[in-house]
Amino acid sequence: MSRPHAELHSVLAMPIKAFLQYKRALGCKYQTEAAALRLLDAYVADRHSTTWERIESGLIDGFLASRPRSHARSYNHLVGVIHRFFEWAVTQRMTDHNPVTARTRRVTGQRIPYLFSLDDAKRLLDVASSLPTRPKAPHRALVYETVFALLYGLGLRVGEVSRLLVGDVQFDRATLMVRDTKFNKSRFVPFGPQMGERLTRYVEQRFGGPGDPAAPLFSFTKRGAIHECTISQAFHLLVPRLGLHIPAGVAHPRLHDLRHAFAVGTLLRWYQEGVDPNSRLIQLSTFLGHTDPASTSVYLTITEELLRQADQRFRAFAPQRGQP
Repeated sequence: MSRPHAELHSVLAMPIKAFLQYKRALGCKYQTEAAALRLLDAYVADRHSTTWERIESGLIDGFLASRPRSHARSYNHLVGVIHRFFEWAVTQRMTDHNPVTARTRRVTGQRIPYLFSLDDAKRLLDVASSLPTRPKAPHRALVYETVFALLYGLGLRVGEVSRLLVGDVQFDRATLMVRDTKFNKSRFVPFGPQMGERLTRYVEQRFGGPGDPAAPLFSFTKRGAIHECTISQAFHLLVPRLGLHIPAGVAHPRLHDLRHAFAVGTLLRWYQEGVDPNSRLIQLSTFLGHTDPASTSVYLTITEELLRQADQRFRAFAPQRGQP
């Protein structure tokens, strides 16, 4: 959660406020970036840099050094946020130069996600359904089993699932209304008969009937919806019980990998059904809530099965050797 703008104290306070308002007007939540700019504001205020002229590259380098980042991606994100802020300030004629001269670090390795198979997902749901009930977590097994089913079966983000309301499940249309997600967008997500049966059973068992449409779909108490971090903790608690074989070079499973598995599984099914993935990628992008297919491509980890299917497709359409 972003903190009140009143906590900004330096000469950059008003420009940072205006910059954040500009970004959010474009539909960006910009929460992580706002936190980085608050840190910059505090650093500048502590060093009594009261004018723009005193904000030079040495000051920015000192700020970056004060925020050590062990991972290149995290460091590059911080540098990028600060750089974009000062670039915007230059365009607004608040200053005549950008003091950020630090270079980004080379990303030496990319995380390879663990792709849950259908059997893996079934085991996850089985162990989730065996979770004991706790005084502060009634219907614990039912909640987590249904949450993980939505994450794997529909490729939703964990925040999207945690924010669902009872009324967002539209059984008559077989769709979920996913509200105010990334980029402040909302979308309808269709679900099939099996997921519909699962959701029907969940609502009946959890609420004893239709339920209040304005109530959180997934909650343990009257205080509100289950937090996405709580869901992540439950996932990591269950993973050791799944007996997964994690190939060399593949990262330890995390909750977001269920969404990766959905995207790759969809692509694989298209290959197997003879569908041209290029003609459907925009549909997958829309389903996942991406603004463009380029964002979706990040999820499409190349697997041996995908390569095998692609090779078969190529051999079917490519001319035989020696023939036109």
